[in-house]
Amino acid sequence: MKRAIYPGTFDPITVGHVDIVRRACTIFDEIVVAVAESKSKRPMFTHEERIAFAKAATAQFPQVRVIGFENLLVNLAEELDASIIIRGLRAVSDFEYELQMGYANASLKPDLETIYLMPNLEHAFVSSSVVRTILRFGGKVDHLLPPKVYEMIRGKGA
Repeated sequence: MKRAIYPGTFDPITVGHVDIVRRACTIFDEIVVAVAESKSKRPMFTHEERIAFAKAATAQFPQVRVIGFENLLVNLAEELDASIIIRGLRAVSDFEYELQMGYANASLKPDLETIYLMPNLEHAFVSSSVVRTILRFGGKVDHLLPPKVYEMIRGKGA
């Protein structure tokens, strides 16, 4: 079984993230969407909320499992017996950071491969930070979020 981990803060999960999950489902038998606690990033939403958002956003994919984690990604990969990490690349600006993280992970666990997937062009500009900024100013985000996630966030009054 080919199991891959798609890690991130997912603060919140967006249509771009779901597009990456959809693409990964055509390649791997199981995708573990791993929601990082990321206290140092001071997320807008709690870890529990972000896990719930990810579960709601990926419910239509039977081979996807959502978990939370707060340790090193290489340790999580070892625990899950996964040797593949999925990362999304929207633009060249993402590449340098992602490449550095991929090399760092490989230095800690040499058999860990990082696969980079690009979202559909219509989602290439979507990021969690863009969504958070728009939310802070009360702007329209329904087109940037999976419908269930949008309803959950709207229900919070965000």
